[in-house]
Amino acid sequence: MTTTDPARAELPTTPSQTVGPFLHIGLVWDDGPHVVPEGTPGAVWLRGRVLDGAGEPVTDALVETWQADPDGRFDHPDDPRGPAAGWRGFGRSDTRSGEYAVHTVLPGPVPGPGGAPQAPHLDVSVFARGMLHRTVTRVYFPEHADAHAADPVLRAVPADRRSTLIATRAADGYRFDVRLQGEGETVFFDV
Repeated sequence: MTTTDPARAELPTTPSQTVGPFLHIGLVWDDGPHVVPEGTPGAVWLRGRVLDGAGEPVTDALVETWQADPDGRFDHPDDPRGPAAGWRGFGRSDTRSGEYAVHTVLPGPVPGPGGAPQAPHLDVSVFARGMLHRTVTRVYFPEHADAHAADPVLRAVPADRRSTLIATRAADGYRFDVRLQGEGETVFFDV
């Protein structure tokens, strides 16, 4: 910035700012990655990496998940079947270790547009450096492949890109990497 005021002459331009690597400091969630407590019957880990366009891990991202309970209900007043009392369905994990991890149970199917059932899935938000807005995607599970064909949201995704939304089995649960851009980019939704 140039000015005619001699006291402020030739000050450098202020650099632009983006969301920086402070997510794990400023957005701490007391229960962290635990949607359900350790020892919950049927609990699994969903683990994965957030990858940049070059396929490198982003170690300063934040991943949040939101999901229905095993019966497909939310503890929310807008759930048309009534709230699932005591079910939070929310998890948050940073990627400082190179990956995120969320401890949860598989959700049940939820009603979609017009009441058509949606396949069991988790909604996922990713916050990372350089992004002024979160990205939003979904994680579907391989054992619900029959339900995938009828899911109205998954059907709207081009067939050759649907695999970017399906987790793979792992020893203690599932793996789901999020590619922010580039080859194999995860499908993101405009919400």
